[in-house]
Amino acid sequence: MNHEVDLVIVGAGPAGLFAAYYAGFRGLSVAVLDSLPEPGGQINAMYPEKKIYDVAGFPAVRGRELVDRLLAQAEPFRPCYLLGQRAETLEPGFVVTTDSGTRVTAKAVVIAGGIGTFTPRELPAAREFAGRGLAYFVRRLEDYAGTDVVIVGGGDSAFDWAQALHPLARSVTVVHRRDTFRAHPSTVEAVRASPVEVITGATVSKVVGADSVELVEIARGEEVRTLPCQRIIAALGFTANLGPLLRWGVHIENRRHIPVDASMATNIPGVFAVGDINDYPGKVRLIAVGFGEAATAVNNAAHFLDPARPVFPGHSTDS
Repeated sequence: MNHEVDLVIVGAGPAGLFAAYYAGFRGLSVAVLDSLPEPGGQINAMYPEKKIYDVAGFPAVRGRELVDRLLAQAEPFRPCYLLGQRAETLEPGFVVTTDSGTRVTAKAVVIAGGIGTFTPRELPAAREFAGRGLAYFVRRLEDYAGTDVVIVGGGDSAFDWAQALHPLARSVTVVHRRDTFRAHPSTVEAVRASPVEVITGATVSKVVGADSVELVEIARGEEVRTLPCQRIIAALGFTANLGPLLRWGVHIENRRHIPVDASMATNIPGVFAVGDINDYPGKVRLIAVGFGEAATAVNNAAHFLDPARPVFPGHSTDS
């Protein structure tokens, strides 16, 4: 329940995992905290099967594969993963306590908390079928093979999943309450050109089933259609909350972003922030950018711990 390390990383998303590797590369012991039960952050929770195209060196890589490779990269340095535990308090001397009572004493902190804790927006008509045919995120594409799938939403996730699932599923239907979409136009065009049926100006008004989903009713004005359905994906977005981080004394703007300087340092000496949670002029919120921020933060943290140690780590090929 008590751990002492050089560096504690709050958040096990891509930036946090790369920070864990870099901490090991710099000879630092590290603990990684995350409220989710497995590493990967939003990627593993929301789109593990989705292909990512803008990570250097990968023409395309699925989210789950990227997380696995990041874990493998850090593994030689044996980071301590404390998962399924929310970081609650930060005490002087960099003592982080979790909601499970675990205490981590560190010499520096890297906050890689992404957007914080995220909660999916519910689909009221299907609320009682959570875990019984209703899902908010697609974890494994093969679970949908041979089924009738109804996807509710008009954003990128809805259309990405429609595009990925229609070769596997018996049928895929996208239901959106508006006539326009937030998804990327090229993805919408690709889905419309596929066997997927897209119903606009409509809502899922009722879900029928005994032990699991069997039928859905789709209302469009006065018209009501009944479709066979064994799987519903509610891609309606989510709400995010930084929660206890708001009480850590770290300066946070608009309850969302932590301003940092060029070294990724926050207003508290020894506390750094990387990834989607930080902010600075010209910030671009991409995984690729988060990797660079992680390296910058850890190298500056190493110098903070020992001013005689240079910020520049040397080239990995020299080690």
